Amino acid sequence: MDLIPAIDLLHGGAVRLRQGDYAQVTHYPVEPAELAARWRGRVHRLHVVDLEGARQGLPAQRDLVARVARAFGPGVEIGGGVRSMQAIEEYLDLGIDRVVLGTAALLEPELVQRAALAYPDRIIVAVDARDGFVATHGWLQQSRVSAIDTVRHLARLPLGAVLYTDIDRDGTEAGPNVTETVRLAREGGLPVIASGGIGVVAHLERLAEVAPPTLIGVIVGRALHEGRFSLDDALGALARSPAPV
Repeated sequence: MDLIPAIDLLHGGAVRLRQGDYAQVTHYPVEPAELAARWRGRVHRLHVVDLEGARQGLPAQRDLVARVARAFGPGVEIGGGVRSMQAIEEYLDLGIDRVVLGTAALLEPELVQRAALAYPDRIIVAVDARDGFVATHGWLQQSRVSAIDTVRHLARLPLGAVLYTDIDRDGTEAGPNVTETVRLAREGGLPVIASGGIGVVAHLERLAEVAPPTLIGVIVGRALHEGRFSLDDALGALARSPAPV
């Protein structure tokens, strides 16, 4: 299972939100590209979110994303406001490895299908859920579609992975939703990346203990930014997990 550090971008800087709430934002003083450079060569992937894009419905910080991608090198995945083939193609042209679709998966399934078929294994679908149901529009709107049904429906496509976030855990450092994450990895039919709630090394160890081979990665944001544990400690905690598929 890969450790995937996260950089969330808002107003040109690196931030973290609590439970997806734009009113509960923590700003970090380090330049996003500098953060990316610190992790270059130490982890395989970097998760970047354009929070302004997620709120507006279209990429809003492309130049900043490009600087972050250059600083990190191969392995960057980007999400936030990506709701058209043009946006996907422009990001891939920047050298982005994988593009994350969120709201589009629920509201524009034909876009997900076109993108997955055009770029096999380079599209990730973010399934962001609250109380088991998918949220859209930067987590601002709640649907009545369950996360597990969404993933099962997507399993027919050549997607790179599903990125599962329990919104109520995100940014809280209270621990991930292990039960639902493992269920999606076992029953959904697609590789799963876990996100939301990692606060201590024990949370990573718990995921590593129960992870099926289809749980291929875990995203860590606030805990790394604020020094709850070191990158080396996090990598060590995941060393016992099954190899990615």
